[in-house]
Amino acid sequence: MANTERATLPRLMVLCLLALGCLATVPAAAVTVDSVRLHRAPDHTRIVFDLPEPVEHSLDKLADPDRVVVDLPDTELDFDMASLDVSDSPIKDIRVGKHPDMTRVVFDLNEAVRPRTNLLKPVAPHNWRLVVDLFDKDPRPVKTVDKPEAAAGEPREMIVAIDAGHGGEDPGASGPGNLREKDVVLQIAKKLKARIDAHDGMKAVMVRDGDYYVPLAERRRIARQDNHADVFISIHADAFTDPRAHGASVFALSNRGATSARARYLAKMANESDKVAGVYEEEKDDSNLLSVLADMRMSGSMAHSLYLGRQILAEMGQITRLHGGRDTVEQAAFVVLKEPEMVSVLVETGFISNKEEARNLRSSAHQDKLARSIEAGVERYFRTHPAPGSWFAAQRSQNGDQYRIRPGDTLSGIARRHQVTEQSLRAANNIEDDRIIVGQTLVIPQS
Repeated sequence: MANTERATLPRLMVLCLLALGCLATVPAAAVTVDSVRLHRAPDHTRIVFDLPEPVEHSLDKLADPDRVVVDLPDTELDFDMASLDVSDSPIKDIRVGKHPDMTRVVFDLNEAVRPRTNLLKPVAPHNWRLVVDLFDKDPRPVKTVDKPEAAAGEPREMIVAIDAGHGGEDPGASGPGNLREKDVVLQIAKKLKARIDAHDGMKAVMVRDGDYYVPLAERRRIARQDNHADVFISIHADAFTDPRAHGASVFALSNRGATSARARYLAKMANESDKVAGVYEEEKDDSNLLSVLADMRMSGSMAHSLYLGRQILAEMGQITRLHGGRDTVEQAAFVVLKEPEMVSVLVETGFISNKEEARNLRSSAHQDKLARSIEAGVERYFRTHPAPGSWFAAQRSQNGDQYRIRPGDTLSGIARRHQVTEQSLRAANNIEDDRIIVGQTLVIPQS
């Protein structure tokens, strides 16, 4: 081998080694945050970073002034954090600092908070998520009502807890035009509350009244322990792989397994809400289903739940199609219904995956009809099963059953609601035709 060739070979080796060394020092491509969301709940603020893959992160809580700092190594954030609505939260401002090897997000605060982070694995419909929760130092008190007991001989109101399903990080099912279940059911729930509150002898409480998530076990606690609810109604909207599926339905808790494959599927989807929303491990429900069912059978809550469900179905069937044309209450192991001392049902208002029903569910007028039918079903239940000391019991004791006519009522509907014939209703009130007047009080004959 020539001397020049022998000299060239080491130089080539050195160049190759240098090249390899340079390649070894090239940093990995930075992860880009896809989007950021903010949800305000009664006791905390949640900020969610959507990620294509997991990232390392660190969190610091600083004082004077109060702020929380989140460092994201090898991460890029192009999202406009100023677009987040921080009103009604402890956050005063959000600053983003971009450094060569990391992104720093600083939350300037109006007051101190208790921060916590959680890196969530992918679960439909989400990819990886980094959740930053800022818990209020002085959380707003939970909205409660006094225990419903008759005071000084006055009849008490019946308490109805209204649970709008999903919320926050759990959007629920989706329909055409980016229609989200969590939005639709909250709108229906608010309309239902207004109707119940306007009715003598009833009062409604909302489990959630905004776009935030409440863990399933917490929903029951808010309803029963905080507000002493007599009845719990969880409102949802179906989705199915076949867009032709349609119809409303009502479900109760089951003591013998699901009554159908669809009921089993819907219960599975509903019970995974905590996972989708990113509930912390210690907050997960661990109640024993068998003991709950035993308590419900002993207290009669199961039978009452089925009866309430049938009353709601009878009313809903007048304004919308029922699933499969069926008028029976289906049953499955819904975690949100596992409260022994409450009469509890889950109402599926329609299939949000069906184009026609999605259009109806988006309509304020149809939402109001649904709310009116659910309220009418609840009223039917209270009138036929008045609790001792309640306004409904007092009405039956003092005057027999009476009913004050409201907008949208018909004579046939009132008769059906109270399980009497139109003929007997006309005779008891000297009505010769079908004309009735809003505000008029009708005497309800004994069925």
